[in-house]
Amino acid sequence: MTGWRFLLSRRWAGYLALTIVFALVCVLLAMWQLARRDEAVAEINRVETNFDASPTPLTSVLPELDSYDESQEWLTVSMTGEYLVEDQLLVRNRPLGGDVGFDVLVPLRLANGDVFVVDRGWVPTGQTQDVPDVVPAAPTGTVTVVARLKAGEPELAGRGAVPGQIATIELPRIADQLELPTYTGAYGLMASEDPAPASRPMAMPKPTPDEGAHLSYTFQWFCFGLLGFVGLGYIVRQEFRRLNEDDPEEQERAAERERRRAAKRSDADVEDEILDSESQPR
Repeated sequence: MTGWRFLLSRRWAGYLALTIVFALVCVLLAMWQLARRDEAVAEINRVETNFDASPTPLTSVLPELDSYDESQEWLTVSMTGEYLVEDQLLVRNRPLGGDVGFDVLVPLRLANGDVFVVDRGWVPTGQTQDVPDVVPAAPTGTVTVVARLKAGEPELAGRGAVPGQIATIELPRIADQLELPTYTGAYGLMASEDPAPASRPMAMPKPTPDEGAHLSYTFQWFCFGLLGFVGLGYIVRQEFRRLNEDDPEEQERAAERERRRAAKRSDADVEDEILDSESQPR
């Protein structure tokens, strides 16, 4: 089959279909990376907008116990109440700075009787035991807390914990344990409390703005999709040359290509040819 008629065969239609499928997969992966970047940028913007904002009363930000919107993440809120120290919980397996420890959760009962869960900070795992050596005590009596909102966490199936500890900040479960009206949409990472105790768990650091390499990966996937068609074009050209090698016009084009390749020989190629010829036995 001479000329370009070989492209009409079922085999080459299959090659084209595979190339199109490959390109579509690359486009989908590129769009997924682009969506991941948008999420990262949105998180960076939330941190920059909310993290250092002036505190807003909790009840005006979360009017209902289950109120919470993603845009409120890191928003600074203030509240006054009393810590339910006897209901303190430790959240297991919480990383910070390359170490693993515990988050210290203490429910705060507000003046209206509602309870808001406050994450007072992080403490390291003990030196000789799988519990903290020391957990700084929460202040007693009336305390004013400034905290940054975070969404509650989902249940982790198959993850249990000893009494006084939990595997994840699952707010509905904490509410059931307390048997008190408790905020279940969000909890708070403590920024400060007044009066301030002599010591407190380590505060969570401000997230470092980093959108990752998603944009670079997006361009790479688009390029991979394009390269699929480039590769198909190269294979088509090679097949055309093979099938039409007896055609006078193709022979002329092949001779021209050979002349161009010979003209592009580098000095090193010429030297290698001379050395090879001199090394041949006479």
